[in-house]
Amino acid sequence: MAGSLQDQLLKAGLANKQQANKAKAEKRKKSKQAKAVKKGEVFKDQEQLEREQAIAAAKSEKLKRDRELNRQREDELTRRSIDASCLQMMQQNRVHIPEDGDIEYNFVDGTTIKKLYVTKTLQEQLAKGNLAIASGKNGYTVIPAGVAEKISERRPELIISRQEVAEIDPDDPYADFQIPDDLMW
Repeated sequence: MAGSLQDQLLKAGLANKQQANKAKAEKRKKSKQAKAVKKGEVFKDQEQLEREQAIAAAKSEKLKRDRELNRQREDELTRRSIDASCLQMMQQNRVHIPEDGDIEYNFVDGTTIKKLYVTKTLQEQLAKGNLAIASGKNGYTVIPAGVAEKISERRPELIISRQEVAEIDPDDPYADFQIPDDLMW
């Protein structure tokens, strides 16, 4: 019986041609891998695994960036809707300032002193805290204190001037000497 074991098995009918070809392919793969290990080369399977890991890392990074962009867009939309609602409240609840106002009402906007010309009743209401001054698109607007409170909860930088009613300390020796509301500076 001359010939390889493979040929003998095929002649005896214990194996078929497909099984023989499969065994040859596996033998070639193993010999190639053994040669690559001897040379110190990386297996192709490892290269493919590294590529897949790099692709997965890039996908996760892109997903993270996309989430951050979506969060920023949502924050911007929320900010815009709050701005729009505040401006709408200011427009709907504005107190009309007559053009013949003869009393200067001074208030501080940032680091500058601004003035509005109002009537005596508006000045009293501003001084008592019943009205507030808000900054809008078209300048300054006088609004009721309740609306100013709602706006300051959402956007406190829009409310420029609002008098707070201070609680009087019972032990204050100067409690009897109140500063007049009509004091001009």
